[in-house]
Amino acid sequence: MPGNAERIVSLDKQNSRVKINKFELDNQIVFDYFSNKVAEADYDETLLRALYIGILAMQEDRLSAFFAKTANELGTHLESLKAIFEMKKEVFFKSAVKGMAAEGDIVDFLNSFFSRRGYRDSAEPSGTTAGALPGNKTGDILCCVEGSKQCDIAIEVKFDKSYKWGDIRDKDVFNKKADTAWSQILEAKANRNSRVGMIVFDRSLVDKSVTDQVENAGFIKGVGFVAVVDSQRGDYSNLAIVYELARELVLADTTCNVENDTLGLLMNRLLHDLNSVLDITKQCDAIDKANKTIRNTLQKNLLSFRFTKLYLDKFLKDGELNAADLFAFYNAEEIKDQFRAFKLAEKENN
Repeated sequence: MPGNAERIVSLDKQNSRVKINKFELDNQIVFDYFSNKVAEADYDETLLRALYIGILAMQEDRLSAFFAKTANELGTHLESLKAIFEMKKEVFFKSAVKGMAAEGDIVDFLNSFFSRRGYRDSAEPSGTTAGALPGNKTGDILCCVEGSKQCDIAIEVKFDKSYKWGDIRDKDVFNKKADTAWSQILEAKANRNSRVGMIVFDRSLVDKSVTDQVENAGFIKGVGFVAVVDSQRGDYSNLAIVYELARELVLADTTCNVENDTLGLLMNRLLHDLNSVLDITKQCDAIDKANKTIRNTLQKNLLSFRFTKLYLDKFLKDGELNAADLFAFYNAEEIKDQFRAFKLAEKENN
C-alpha cells in the first residue's frame, strides 16, 4: 500500500478494538452472495461472521497441512478441524455477534410481550445510531410507553463476561476506565435521554460480580434496573418482570426521584420477593421433572414385570416357550406400545 494512501484498517490498542473505515469491495462473488442469500437487515452480522471465519482459517496453522494429507487421513483431520472451529465459533458467537443477535431477540420478545399484555408500548433497536452524547451509541433498545414519542426506557444489552458490577463505592477514578453494569445503565440513560435505564445480561455470559448482587432481577438505587435472562432456554421472564417495574415508574407520571431511599427500599423488597418466587418456581420445576422421571421408570418396571410374568405363567403351564413365544418375549413390542399409551395419557392430563 502506498505510504500516503488512507488505511482501511486500524487498531485501538487501548480498548483492544479493530476499526474499519468506510470502503467498497468490487467482488462479484461477494456481491452475489449478499444480493441473493442475505436479507438487508442481516448485512452487518453476515459481514462479521465472514470476517471471523476468514480470520479463523488464516490463523489455523494446521489447515494447509490437512490438505496435504492422503485421502484416507483427510476425513479424520477435517473432523478435528471442524471440532476446533465449532469450539472457537461458540466462544465468538456468545460474545460479539451473539450480542448483536440478542438485541434482536429481546426486541422481538418485548414487542410480543406488549402485544400479549395489550400495551401500546414499542421497542426499537438503536445500537447502531448515535444518541445525545457525541459519537456515543450506548443504549441498544429504546422503549416508548403507551404511545409516547420519546424514549421512556433505555435498555443496554451485554452478553459479555467482561462487564463487572461496578459499585461506585468500589470505583477508583484514577485507574483505567472500564465499563461496568452501573456505568452502562447511567450512560444509556444519559445518551438516550430516557427516564429509566436498564441493562440485560445472559446467564451463561455474565461476570460473577454481577450475579453476586443480582441472581435474576435487581434495582440499583439512583441508577436503574438489572435483568439476567437465559437466552439458550429462550427464557426472558426476568426481563418481563423488570420491564413491568420500570414501566410503572414511567406511568407514575411524576418526576420520580430514583435516588429516594423510600423508592429504593420498596423496589429492592419487591425484587427480593420476586427473586424468591422465581427460585422456588425453578425448584418446583426440578422436582416435577424428577417426579416425571421416577414415574416413567416405575411404569416401565411395572409393565416389564407384568409382561415377564405372563410368559413365566405360560412356561410353568406348558413346560416350554416355543420360538414364536421367545421372539415375542425378546422384542417386547406389547409393553412398548403400553408405555407410549401411558406417556400420551400423562401428557393429556397435564
